[in-house]
Amino acid sequence: MNTQREPELNDMPRDIRNKLQEETTSFTSEPIGLIPAAGRGLRLGLPYPKELYPIIRSNRYKPVAQYVLENMVAAGIRYIILVINETKHQLIGYFGDGSRFGCHISYVVQENLEKENQSTSPGLVHALDAAYHLTQGKTVAFGMPDTIMNPPDVFTNLLENHDPDINLTLGLFQTDRPEKLGMVQFDEQNRVQRIVDKPAQTDLLYAWGCMTWSAVFTEHLHSCLHDGGVTDFALVMNMAIKNGMHVRGVPIQDGSYVDLGTYEDIMELELQHRAL
Repeated sequence: MNTQREPELNDMPRDIRNKLQEETTSFTSEPIGLIPAAGRGLRLGLPYPKELYPIIRSNRYKPVAQYVLENMVAAGIRYIILVINETKHQLIGYFGDGSRFGCHISYVVQENLEKENQSTSPGLVHALDAAYHLTQGKTVAFGMPDTIMNPPDVFTNLLENHDPDINLTLGLFQTDRPEKLGMVQFDEQNRVQRIVDKPAQTDLLYAWGCMTWSAVFTEHLHSCLHDGGVTDFALVMNMAIKNGMHVRGVPIQDGSYVDLGTYEDIMELELQHRAL
């Protein structure tokens, strides 16, 4: 009969035990970054993940997804989750465990849907909720992997404005392309009143580009998807506002936001760079 017992925390050497407890406390209390990169990228038709699209500046290569990751690291975020699909091995190959970038990266594989009459490539709400087991109970900083945001300290700004009584904080950027983005209506106190997704015409000037949220919003998103079948992220946010959650907008002063979802967007970015 085997009478051996499993080793317990108290059995470990003190220095290892203290390090483990420190890491566990940090992981549960610090903000965690969330980057959904499970999309198929069919519009670009690249032979590699669109998140690795090369941005070349000063004779140096940087994939587009590295920008948002560096934005998070600049805000002191040490734990970052990349949500990928089963084909995105090259993302793991490039980013690895995150140590080269000053962070710890975990990967979540988003399962394809197999429901009839439904896209096999789940949308943003599914991707964000795929990491629920890691984001539950935490403050989350969320950014898209095919965007370039300036200034680099955008997440620092959001976290500083994310008070305990705020459930969702949106980083807002002025845009002249409202038909491509989620436009935000907010009052003089920066309280968000509604999200208008990709309107053909609007008087709204600001779009959300990134955000931070509390554990309450994580539960709200999870419930919207699993209890209500809601897969539209703009609707998830509008339902949060309707349900009385506190949603704040933070206009990013002298900020810029570029979404590289199409070749038209890429050409526009290159033309802007050449004009500098």
